[in-house]
Amino acid sequence: MSKYLVETFYTCTFKVKHFLDKIDQKELNNIEQRNDGEFEVIDIKIDTRKTKSLEKKQATKNGTNISEVNIDNNEKQVDNKNIKNSNFVKNVDEVINKRFSMPDRRKGYIQKATIGDHKVYLHTGEYEDGKIGEIFIDTSKEGELVKALMNNFAIAVSLGLQYGVPLDEFVSAYVDTKFEPSGKVYGNDRILSATSILDYIFRELAISYLNREDLAHTPSINRSDNEVDHGSIEENNQLIKIVKDMTSKGFVRNDYKRKLVDLSDIRINLKGKK
Repeated sequence: MSKYLVETFYTCTFKVKHFLDKIDQKELNNIEQRNDGEFEVIDIKIDTRKTKSLEKKQATKNGTNISEVNIDNNEKQVDNKNIKNSNFVKNVDEVINKRFSMPDRRKGYIQKATIGDHKVYLHTGEYEDGKIGEIFIDTSKEGELVKALMNNFAIAVSLGLQYGVPLDEFVSAYVDTKFEPSGKVYGNDRILSATSILDYIFRELAISYLNREDLAHTPSINRSDNEVDHGSIEENNQLIKIVKDMTSKGFVRNDYKRKLVDLSDIRINLKGKK
């Protein structure tokens, strides 16, 4: 029976996401050694496939057929490659199919707004790093069927976020959707009108968590050019870091400096009256 060695070469394109607390040269130099990144497979394709015959006999040396030795070595190399490839695919599948559940105690915010005559309450939940992981939607003047559909829609979006679907994808899908109720929005300082409840919700999420100022109808309050230029300096401030760890990212919309009240120079006299 003839023996053949088939070699198949694949090209796997993927990207790894790393979340950094701060950006400096030391963090960038050590990023290749970190193993806490999130893998996302972009494309896998076959490049080439080569077939080699293993029946070609060569001269023997010390009573051993060299072709047999080469066959054994080739088989071992193929086995090692297959093991490495299977381990890599397994690790990638585990990362892709893994659900990152929300912590039991989490940050977030509630935004109330009115679209037409309908009140909409948007609840958000965040991971420890401030990334959004879930939403809840409550409406008024709606029947039980519509309320149930909205609640289950929010659950579906939350599951997608926890399985790694970027918020950008939801924003692109639902912004500018049109159905009633629609019209002027009251109660939100950044959004003045919406073409539907979903259009309003994902505009709000994009502004709060993605800094999508192009989807806002009003400029950010009390944001000057100087603050934007010196943003990188503020991020290195230890006090700002503590506030970011304690505060909901969506609630302050990354405007930590304006929300922060520095009490370090205030002294309180706790002595009682004699």
